[in-house]
Amino acid sequence: MPHIDYYFTTVSPYAYLVGTRLEEIAQRRGVTVTYKPFDLVSAFPRTGGVPLPERHPARVEYRAEELPRQARKLGMEFNLKPAHWPVNPAPSAYAIIAAQKAGGGDVGLLVQKLMAACWVEERDISQDEVIKDCLAASDFDPSLADSGLLAGAEIYSQNLEEAVSKGVFGSPFFIVDTGQKFFGQDRLEDLDAHLAGNL
Repeated sequence: MPHIDYYFTTVSPYAYLVGTRLEEIAQRRGVTVTYKPFDLVSAFPRTGGVPLPERHPARVEYRAEELPRQARKLGMEFNLKPAHWPVNPAPSAYAIIAAQKAGGGDVGLLVQKLMAACWVEERDISQDEVIKDCLAASDFDPSLADSGLLAGAEIYSQNLEEAVSKGVFGSPFFIVDTGQKFFGQDRLEDLDAHLAGNL
């Protein structure tokens, strides 16, 4: 069965804009997905990236135009300047890793719930109560936010090293088991076409 490794950070607005499309593609093409949250800020100096505060004003200005425009195009709610951003993405990443390992719920939904909490609902996704709410809403045991900390931290670190070694430099980033890479929520159509054998 074809497979996608999905590298992302939960505080990426572009990953938020993925919405439900990745899961829809996976279902349509009979593909499995492994969710691999990683520390993008730590990857930046190793892959040529620059954190937002250090970017040229022209790039920051374009981002401020492009994100709301893409959200409107997708029919998604979006707040360019949420109350709790930037925020530490590690706790939410640990929860995703723990949930994926535990099984029983909907990991894709959990990822979407966490990102919507940040980019729409003005909630702090580094806080336990927010993470536990998202776990419960995705049919996972909320206690995974506590019990999965150690393993989550270890795998989160491994995901960073793996991402850098595989050429991942941003979020969202998709790698198919064919070796083909797709960067950005605006490349999901290309990802779908590739899985269909048309690209």
